[in-house]
Amino acid sequence: MEFRIDLKSGVPLYRQIIEQVKFAISRRDLHPGSQLPTVRQLAVDLSINPNTVIRAYKEMEIEGLLETHQGSGTFVRDCRVEIDDLERRRMLDQIITEMLARASSYGLSFDEVLRGLEQRKEGSL
Repeated sequence: MEFRIDLKSGVPLYRQIIEQVKFAISRRDLHPGSQLPTVRQLAVDLSINPNTVIRAYKEMEIEGLLETHQGSGTFVRDCRVEIDDLERRRMLDQIITEMLARASSYGLSFDEVLRGLEQRKEGSL
């Protein structure tokens, strides 16, 4: 699993890590027993403070998503994650906002983006 952090999103970094793990579990990209990167490794990979990763991992342990074995790592527990409609809409809104901001930085209008999405849906792009 590759983690990505958006420093401009306004979403706290630890929440972004939690959301990515939850979505990966719900999509079955992460299975029970899957090992997550060490705190140090993820902090280095994302260029963030290790305490941010610790906070995310601890919160997920409390929620029952992860378990940490001292000396051997952090693993996904045998659990089921369901993403509710509100969370899905919030994530979609974040994706759309990021996409439109990026398109705008290239000088593309909303209508151009919409036409591009429609063409993609039709399979012509």
